[in-house]
Amino acid sequence: MSSDIHMIEQATAFAPASVGNVGVGFDILGHSLAGPGDTAIVRRIAEPIVRIHAIRGSTVDLPFEAERNTAGAALIALREKLQLAHGFEIEIEKGIALGSGMGGSAASCVAALVAANALLPMPLTPEQLYPFALTGEAVASGSRHGDNVGPMLLGGLVLATPERLVPIPVPAHWHCVLVHPEAILETRRARAALAGDYALGDFVAQSGNLAQVLAGCFRGDAALVRAGLKDVLVEPRRAPLIVGFAAVKAAALDHGALGASISGAGPSVFAWFEQKTDAELAAVAMRAAFADAGFDSQAFVSPIAGPAARVLA
Repeated sequence: MSSDIHMIEQATAFAPASVGNVGVGFDILGHSLAGPGDTAIVRRIAEPIVRIHAIRGSTVDLPFEAERNTAGAALIALREKLQLAHGFEIEIEKGIALGSGMGGSAASCVAALVAANALLPMPLTPEQLYPFALTGEAVASGSRHGDNVGPMLLGGLVLATPERLVPIPVPAHWHCVLVHPEAILETRRARAALAGDYALGDFVAQSGNLAQVLAGCFRGDAALVRAGLKDVLVEPRRAPLIVGFAAVKAAALDHGALGASISGAGPSVFAWFEQKTDAELAAVAMRAAFADAGFDSQAFVSPIAGPAARVLA
């Protein structure tokens, strides 16, 4: 009882956007993105429940039922695992559009977890929060995949298996550009496009590509990354869902990208570059390609080694 007397009653946390899959690492590889993100305010309440008090900044109706909300589901799982006597009340400020391919559902979940964690007498590590984040993410996507929540928790490029998070070192000067068109591609629809059979040769090729990207990051070898950053498994099935994708990708490659593909489930497109200046020039060309396809867009340039979620207050 006495351990709770001096505990703070409210915390605010921010979780950044992310690039999921990174083309070659479907559901297991992602990196955080500097700039946009979601903010969550979490309060300790006496009732042993989790409730959503407010959701602001969203252009679509999000569920207020805690068990159907990514942030709410994550905190329910946290409460049950830790057998907490108290509950949580959540306010969410959306800074990432839903259905954007920028980890919007994951960011609300991670921001709420990081804020709630700050209210615990013995806060957990990001790795210990990971299972609860997977539970929250599954509410939106239908599966427990960590390629968005993992990088948000740790920052940077992360290999996120169902059981663990593995940080992948990336040279500080390597940058990503992500271009988000003013369009929505619902995650479940994008996942449905992946149904069907796959050739064994495609799995072998994708495994080789992922291995080259990971080895290239560890060694700081851009040539290895350039050789491997090619999605032969998922991109061909999802690309038809994104109007203008081929031209946007071509614009990135024409400006020297190490590789370019669909961010998360789309419709955002990302590309990696060795230098920030190259990324900035490519961002203009990629936006122009989306404009030619009839879509206004936003571009974000960030180090691939992006920030982690953090407590603001």
